[in-house]
Amino acid sequence: MRRLIWKLLLVATLGFIAYMGSFFVYPDVGALAKKNPGKTAFMEWREAQWAEQGVKKTITQRWVPISQVSPLLIKAILIGEDDKFYHHEGFDYEAMEQAFEKNLKAGHFAAGASTISQQLIKNLFLSPEKSLTRKVKEAILTWRMEHTLSKRRILELYVNVAEWGDGIFGIEAASRHYFHKPASALSSMEAARLASVLPNPIRFSAVGDQRYVTFRSGLIHSIMVRRGVAIDGFKEVMEAKDEPGIEAAPPVDQAAQPQDATSPQNGAQTGAQNGAQGPGGEAPQPAAAQAAPEPASGKAADKPAEAPARP
Repeated sequence: MRRLIWKLLLVATLGFIAYMGSFFVYPDVGALAKKNPGKTAFMEWREAQWAEQGVKKTITQRWVPISQVSPLLIKAILIGEDDKFYHHEGFDYEAMEQAFEKNLKAGHFAAGASTISQQLIKNLFLSPEKSLTRKVKEAILTWRMEHTLSKRRILELYVNVAEWGDGIFGIEAASRHYFHKPASALSSMEAARLASVLPNPIRFSAVGDQRYVTFRSGLIHSIMVRRGVAIDGFKEVMEAKDEPGIEAAPPVDQAAQPQDATSPQNGAQTGAQNGAQGPGGEAPQPAAAQAAPEPASGKAADKPAEAPARP
């Protein structure tokens, strides 16, 4: 009997390892580099939930390339969701450690540490269930995606499949639903409000007066102002071509230049350092409409209010 039990345990263990190993091959994450996904696993889960409740609802989604999404929205999402997006390979280990300590202290799941990449994988292929099996699948697929897709493509996929309300998926549908305008025309405050509800878009509304939304969006917006991106003309500056003859400008000898707090270079650097641990802590980078500006970490003082645990 004991031998039989050990054999069964061995078979079960090998079966589990083989099952998890299959996620190193399937699904084909690499296909997302050129092909937009259809209905995601989370959309199907939401439809099943409606059917169980006897509710007649449909998914609303409009796909847009990231070049047609306001850079202000991209910046707000990075600030609110993943301040180290451009500095990690899918996992924010420091945030995971902090979340573990908070959950251990609270005695229940009170905080999460999912990056944008992890959230995207969950939306595309998995379910919202909280289990060790799902987290292992999520980790494998996140690792594969980060080594297959560009950061720009990950952001493009994320803003197009993220849920912004009951049945509202993707930033274009959300922007038109809440603000009656395309995603390319969002203002800085509208972008901040949309970013603030991502942790729980069913509970919170981007146009509501809930205390959490008002506070969190205000904090995100204040960080955007400190970064110099929540200003008129930001999009035009980021999309503008270089002035004629800029390529012929002589290189600057950085070593020979004294750097002080008032120099342009030092200003950009200290702006990132003195601004929050904030996602998006750098000075604006060129070509924001082509690829989202890369954030740099700073001090925790600018970090947006802690979001509630995701459902």
